[in-house]
Amino acid sequence: MTKDLELDRAPNPVDRHVGLRIRLRRKELGVSQERLAESIGLTFQQVQKYERAANRVSASKLWEMARALKTSVAYFYEGLGDPAAAGVDGDGRDTVHDFLLTPEGMELATLFPRVRRARVRRRLLDLVRTMAEESELEDAELDALEEV
Repeated sequence: MTKDLELDRAPNPVDRHVGLRIRLRRKELGVSQERLAESIGLTFQQVQKYERAANRVSASKLWEMARALKTSVAYFYEGLGDPAAAGVDGDGRDTVHDFLLTPEGMELATLFPRVRRARVRRRLLDLVRTMAEESELEDAELDALEEV
């Protein structure tokens, strides 16, 4: 399968964004996928598919989710920018969305704002940046060894 065909099958950036916002709001309220699904007449597997953007959310289900999650429909679209904007890597994947779909990403996104001191937040960011750079260097070194 060619790279272009794979990109054509990737979820729409809007669907990815809406799915992420569903997950963020659900987690913020401490609502399980099962409880949300029950309140809107679905299975928890369907909620999982919405959150991962494997399936698109219909307008009526989005309306029901907004009611169940005590928010407005507009909430799910907040922060939605240009799909070609930053956060989308060279393969057309939304790296921020992928990160937030991991348990570690969600926990970090939840806890980081609770660090009140700006200096500490900057140091945490510096630490993560340094670790990422070291990881990229290690990957480049391994790639170079494989080419030999």
